[in-house]
Amino acid sequence: MSSNISRRKFLQTGATAAIGLAVAPTIVPNTVLGKSHGHVAPSDRLNIAAVGIGGMGHADIKAVKDTENIVALCDVDWKYAKEVFDEFPRAKKYWDWRKMYDEMGGDIDAVIVATADHTHCIIAANAMTLGKHVYVQKPLTHSVYESRLLTKLAAHHKVATQMGNQGASGEGVRLVCDWIWNGEIGEVRRVDCSTNRPVWPQGLSTPETGQWVPETLNWDLFTGPAKLVPYHSIYHPWNWRGWWLYGTGALGDMACHIMHPVFNALKLEYPTKVCGSSTMLMTDCAPTAESVRYTYPERKHPEIKKVKFPEVKVYWYDGGIKQDLPENWPVGKNVDNTTIFYGTKDTLVCDAYGANPVLLSGRVPKAPRTQREITVSHEMDWVRACKESAGSRVKTSSDFSEAGPFNEMVVMGVLAVRLGGLGKELHWDGANMQFTNISDTDKFGITRKDNFSVKDGHPTFDRDMEEVMAKPFAEELIKHTYRAGWSLPPMPS
Repeated sequence: MSSNISRRKFLQTGATAAIGLAVAPTIVPNTVLGKSHGHVAPSDRLNIAAVGIGGMGHADIKAVKDTENIVALCDVDWKYAKEVFDEFPRAKKYWDWRKMYDEMGGDIDAVIVATADHTHCIIAANAMTLGKHVYVQKPLTHSVYESRLLTKLAAHHKVATQMGNQGASGEGVRLVCDWIWNGEIGEVRRVDCSTNRPVWPQGLSTPETGQWVPETLNWDLFTGPAKLVPYHSIYHPWNWRGWWLYGTGALGDMACHIMHPVFNALKLEYPTKVCGSSTMLMTDCAPTAESVRYTYPERKHPEIKKVKFPEVKVYWYDGGIKQDLPENWPVGKNVDNTTIFYGTKDTLVCDAYGANPVLLSGRVPKAPRTQREITVSHEMDWVRACKESAGSRVKTSSDFSEAGPFNEMVVMGVLAVRLGGLGKELHWDGANMQFTNISDTDKFGITRKDNFSVKDGHPTFDRDMEEVMAKPFAEELIKHTYRAGWSLPPMPS
């Protein structure tokens, strides 16, 4: 084989076209089967690129680095990312993922995305259109439309996908599903979910002045498709989670870990109604505490014989708001980051990630195991899927066919909270991604800045309020208008 034939050409065209040999595809060496064949042999190493490497991205890279090639690293903050750059000196370094795709697209098999929430979709969507497998940190996307888009793109391009909600690969989620499907707790009509998040600042007024951008940070690239505002250290690093332009608050941070067993075990689809409330709702920053009520209609699943799935209400609480506890709640049992399934026969409780499921009756179910056992890490299960052909691939535990619809549930909670000023339960048409009971004249107020003060023992409530028209506001939350120069691939039909 000629040494001047690049790996990129093999990946794009396959070995037969590259070297002009009339060789049957079944005997072409696995090392030259690229994306045109949809298969990389298990004995081969994937060439993986990572975008957003300073936080969870580093953990994801470490989970795959011993068996795969880390060929490219991209981050907008080279100070935050320096440790990872130093750890992989042979990987090519980039500020801009678009340039990385242009220069190395043919040499990359898969991409890990662990940036701020608002750029998950655009980076992953463009990777999939290039035929790249993707692993995307939770929450999968920043909006409902983006979740729907990634779901359809993954199916259209037949790539291996995984959202970074690690509990999906754990035994706890499988046990919760098997217990409920076996009828161990009866029919479930209510579920309570809670978290102790946020543990970062929220409920803040927007900074009145900006700050100098650090030399090691490209603020324009961090902003990406969002509205460009002056840099301030309150946004980056990490604290971006509490700002609506970039993050999804406590819901986005923890609901993907806490609500996943609910979505799976109860076989949820689109909610029909949703209602949110919170502490003071600020224009740009997530509230300090919030609650959401989802209503899901009856679901028909005749393949599951031992239990029915009636209408169910799912409640979310964060920021110190606690759910009411069952009368037989064990003394001293932690209530933070828990999920409580109220069944007609028993009550099931599990921790975040679906871990440590128990029945409050004390009974230990002996339900048959129906779920695929996963003996590797969440990340390595994705690597396994990347190396299987599309036609025979075993889906990962949080494949986008599931993670996309589930993430719609998560960001729907954000919608409910941000529209909480309407003071009514919202009716949702999931198929068409729209609320059906918001009129053209509905409007409500959001606080720009809270100027509360006390003078001579008397409180003064001086709030700078912004009035918004509810319908266009909701439409923008459902499907964002991207900043000029940034765009998504079209939605596959």
